[in-house]
Amino acid sequence: MTATTDRIDAPATLASDQITTAERDHQVPLYAQRGLTLVRGEGAYLYDDTGRRYLDAMSNYGVAVLGHADPVFAAAIGDQLTTLTTCHQSFANDVRAELLLEIQEIAPAGLTRTFLSNSGAEAVEAALKFAIAATGRHRLVAARKGYHGRTLGALSVTAEVKYREPFEPLPIPATHVPFADADALAAAIDDETAAVILEPVQGEAGIFPADDAYLQAVRAICDERGVLLIMDEIQSGFRTGAWWASSHAGITPDILVTAKALANGFPIGLTLTTEAISGKIPSGAHGSTFGGNPLAARAALATLSQFRDLDLLARSAALGDELMAGLRGLNSPKVRDIRGRGLMIGVELKQRVTPTLKGLQERGVLVLPAGPLTFRLLPPLIWERQQVDELLDAMGEVLA
Repeated sequence: MTATTDRIDAPATLASDQITTAERDHQVPLYAQRGLTLVRGEGAYLYDDTGRRYLDAMSNYGVAVLGHADPVFAAAIGDQLTTLTTCHQSFANDVRAELLLEIQEIAPAGLTRTFLSNSGAEAVEAALKFAIAATGRHRLVAARKGYHGRTLGALSVTAEVKYREPFEPLPIPATHVPFADADALAAAIDDETAAVILEPVQGEAGIFPADDAYLQAVRAICDERGVLLIMDEIQSGFRTGAWWASSHAGITPDILVTAKALANGFPIGLTLTTEAISGKIPSGAHGSTFGGNPLAARAALATLSQFRDLDLLARSAALGDELMAGLRGLNSPKVRDIRGRGLMIGVELKQRVTPTLKGLQERGVLVLPAGPLTFRLLPPLIWERQQVDELLDAMGEVLA
């Protein structure tokens, strides 16, 4: 039987109340609802089911770095859909091979081995398993307020009690120490410690960039004590004016993970490690049916190509500086602190953040919370000065 391609019927359009009812009645109720139905995106903007436009300053938790409906990205995905979408890694594939070579162009020196998966949490799971396999040890050291995902292994190193408590005891013993305290970290390492895992910029905690000197001290401690260093760049990768936020400190981890921005929101996870560690992982000890599929690989290739063509690393550094300067220039009495690097910015308030989120949403701007007092700005990296000005105008009204 020959398939016909004469027409493709679009799904029936649901009314607004049908959309919200379906989601409320049939999803596990895990997410705080924003009271908004988003149906379309274009560039730096999102549109709701009434046609109202919103400035996107969140890029769906930092993933839509090229904005929405980017034509180059869409064309690449469309072409791959008509070529090959799935191919297990027991078979070689041309698109995956091209991505592996592209990753080596941006990987920190010495991280020559790649594992491809489908999400940030999966990338962390792989990193933790690799560290345990390579060292034969089973304890980890992580930072307070750190976030590494909510699957059981990743949850072992995520610090937030509300995420951890319902599932304890967790499978991997972990000690959490104050962030940016090298002495406390050194004291927590013992003979059973396999690795230290850190975010170079703590994201969910409220955007706290680590000092370069702290990261350099951590690297030295890990070398002295013979433990591995894992850098979690799931949120900070590609966003701080460099491929990797940890590179600002001039350090190279033993294992690096990223996900969100790598394929412009298409599901992907990346775990990078050294030849030495790779050689100690037993064959078949880890794997993924969907990981490294040609469609995800093509999405990542298209994203990396746009990074270079649009000079997005330099753009994120310059616009991030402009945006932080503009926010400080508002001199709002409601703001306690503004911090960040590149287009990864946290604005800490002196009051709870929810009214500010609502006020901005009412003015057509979408931002993200990061704890009870802070909102995050993780906009698409394609922003221009026009979007910065739009955001500052709305902020000026809400934070006056």
